[in-house]
Amino acid sequence: MKFALGLVSLLLATSAQAAPGLGGKVYGATVESGVTELEAHYGRLTGGPDAGEDTLVLEAAHGFNERVYGAVKFELEREPRGSRELEAISVEGIYALGNFAPFGLNAALYGEYEVGLDGPDKIETKLLLQHARGAFDSRVNLIAEKVLDGKTPVEFGYAASADWEVADELRLGGAAFGELGSTHNLTFSSKHFAGPIAKYEFEHVGSGELGIEVGYLFALGRARDDAVGQARLLLAYEFKF
Repeated sequence: MKFALGLVSLLLATSAQAAPGLGGKVYGATVESGVTELEAHYGRLTGGPDAGEDTLVLEAAHGFNERVYGAVKFELEREPRGSRELEAISVEGIYALGNFAPFGLNAALYGEYEVGLDGPDKIETKLLLQHARGAFDSRVNLIAEKVLDGKTPVEFGYAASADWEVADELRLGGAAFGELGSTHNLTFSSKHFAGPIAKYEFEHVGSGELGIEVGYLFALGRARDDAVGQARLLLAYEFKF
């Protein structure tokens, strides 16, 4: 774990969200050539002093070949009893490293530059790992983030999921998001969210496919100081372009 976190930080890295995973997703480690994706990720905190805080992320991405993926992202946030505001615009890319045969593990590198509209810019990198076999799919993203303010340390986090196809196009499983401290203090005693998820894919929607993911993540560790959990909804429309 320390080696992997160190590898990610060397590749560059942004500061952890107050609520890990709010409006975020777990990335896979493969790229589909020629596929364009339009996505919306929504997360809302429930219970506790931050109940009602939410994040909506709108993303457009394209797989340029079997290794390279690029995207632009718009992040809108709303504080409890506040109005929704555009907080940041980001560009991101993924470079697929391929499959490591003995382990059946795909790996990829992720990089993102975020332009803060109400604060400093950020840089984020992730080491993406994915194991898919038959009906089973598991993913781990090791995250390093750096706020470009000249004083904030690199902060680490993770996103993970595992799910099974239990019926045609229906997948059930779980997801988790959390913080792992910073270069000043690596720790697991921080904010975490984890809980069940369900995914379903509708084929032949127009010229593409529509994927839906719903879930509820329970607050764990220090996250319980702010909320009871977070409700999640992800929509993804894929088509060839």
